[in-house]
Amino acid sequence: MRWIDSAILSFFFTVTLAAQAPSKPSLRLEVDATDAARNFFHAKMTMAVTPSALTLAYPEWIPGNHRPSGPIMNMTGLRIEGGGKTIPWQRDLKDMYAVHVQVPAGVSEITASFDEITNSGVAGGSGASASENVLDVNWNQLVLYPANAPSDDVQVKASIHLPDGWKFGTALTVAGQNDSIVEFEPVSLTTLVDSPLIAGSHYKQIELTNAGESPRHVIDLVGESEAAINMSASDITAYKKLVAETGALFGARHYRHYDLLLTLSDEVGGRGLEHHESSDNAPGEKGLTDPSTHLLNAGLMPHEFTHSWNGKYRRPTGLATRNYQEPMTGDLLWVYEGLTDYLGNVLTARTGLWTPKQYQESLAETAAALDHRAGRSWRSLEDTAVSVQMLRLAPGGWQNWRRGLDYYPEGELIWLEVDTRIRQLTNNQKSLDDFCRAFHGGQSGPPAVVPYNFNDIIKGLNAVAPYDWASLLNERVNTVQPRAPLAGIEQGGWRLVYNDTPNEMAKALEGVAKMANFTYSLGFYVSAEGGTLGDVIVGSPAFKAGLGPGMKMIAVNGRKYSGSRLNAALTASRGTNQPIELLVENAHKFKTYTIDYHDGPRHPHLERVPEKTDLLDDLIQPRAGENSGNF
Repeated sequence: MRWIDSAILSFFFTVTLAAQAPSKPSLRLEVDATDAARNFFHAKMTMAVTPSALTLAYPEWIPGNHRPSGPIMNMTGLRIEGGGKTIPWQRDLKDMYAVHVQVPAGVSEITASFDEITNSGVAGGSGASASENVLDVNWNQLVLYPANAPSDDVQVKASIHLPDGWKFGTALTVAGQNDSIVEFEPVSLTTLVDSPLIAGSHYKQIELTNAGESPRHVIDLVGESEAAINMSASDITAYKKLVAETGALFGARHYRHYDLLLTLSDEVGGRGLEHHESSDNAPGEKGLTDPSTHLLNAGLMPHEFTHSWNGKYRRPTGLATRNYQEPMTGDLLWVYEGLTDYLGNVLTARTGLWTPKQYQESLAETAAALDHRAGRSWRSLEDTAVSVQMLRLAPGGWQNWRRGLDYYPEGELIWLEVDTRIRQLTNNQKSLDDFCRAFHGGQSGPPAVVPYNFNDIIKGLNAVAPYDWASLLNERVNTVQPRAPLAGIEQGGWRLVYNDTPNEMAKALEGVAKMANFTYSLGFYVSAEGGTLGDVIVGSPAFKAGLGPGMKMIAVNGRKYSGSRLNAALTASRGTNQPIELLVENAHKFKTYTIDYHDGPRHPHLERVPEKTDLLDDLIQPRAGENSGNF
């Protein structure tokens, strides 16, 4: 799930409903996206009903978001009609996602139409859904359905009217197309919401499997320009390897075909969202063309693709809900997202999207960031997962003390520890790959959901390598751990060190995010433009000096602030008794803060421990060809 700026977008949608639905309701949904550039969808829905009280629900709890993120505030202009007349509706006094309707006598079908404002609050990201050149449709934005009905039981026949000349990509099966109006085969509401659509005036499709191979894998690209969607030959080769490597890792595929949807836009995106038969990926307009942006987002599609097995097929019981109004529980997100973070980064290296050195630099930056997370002293990792509903919406200031969605990166370190421990226990004859193949593999076929709980995880690990996994994982996840779990790095034959050389991943992030990072020395990062302090680590030298987020840097040791000047001051202060003086503006007042720090710049890296076996290098070696097969 990523960042993005806004742009105006407008969609018209049409949804046709039919009243107090039978036990298995059937909907007709029409979406008019021809006004996309103004961030405005128009929808019209038709549904068969019987005369009685009817409650319609707007999807609230969105899969992959793990929280009540359905953008209900953007549903506008709601109008319900039946029998040629307008039917009054009333929002539930407590449940903002529910609308009550009394279907009059003689009415057998109702139509509900509304406009969806899509320039912000889009499920799956915070950015807009469309610009002048591209759009990204998440169907949960555009439907109402009978409350309490299981989403598997609601059948939907959907269509969309695209801007003239635009082409599209989706996992849905096309039933017919008339110019810019596309109709899809009827599917369950579950499948519809699980099958986003991207479209644009600049579109390309890249085949990842050979003719006749099944299942078929493609990348669908849309972007703000032809240059933006021009994928290099080396990237195409890497994504073909990704298909092969996932086959080798899991040994089965739980989809009939797979579309990697890729949106290259700074106006539309800010998201990465998993689905059974597709993934919605938006790394920004320069995702393929700018080296730093490409490096930072190299793991995006491997991560979301991995979710087809870990998250969609195998899913924690608390996230396997019957519809979109039933609350989710996120206590096992360190498996759902954390294991996926680990496997996604391993696959990024196995495919060649990262070099071994870049994988090491990413791991070092993750380990260092978590080891400097002040909030570890009071909040367990599991609580960051349970609290996802709050933490995803939290502001940036003091995030280090609050903690964020740490179940992603810390989950990576935990599963690295599990992987290296399995390798040690079995003399490197087995690994986490064996667990993934047994636990997430199973029988190939169409999308299915197989829920699991904590005990299932423990049983699966013990089947690979007997050990007290329950105690290890409970300690890592459920107890307060003041230090990051670095055992996986150390068991892998490496150690975390700091020196003057910038970390490659951190340096790329500084350039893309336009910031300077002094987290591991002074204890803060600062914007390159304006010099505003970002997060300040509680307990760091900067915190002890009195600095806080939102303050603005004016000068360093009496000279105008710049990132390079502060870095030079850090270097010059090493081994001296001379403190660093910062002139700072805070709420229109100026004050000089003195930081007593003398250890110079500190950047994280991994350093080889010669006397230990190098397991990190082994776990990122390509596996395709060993047991990949043609799944």
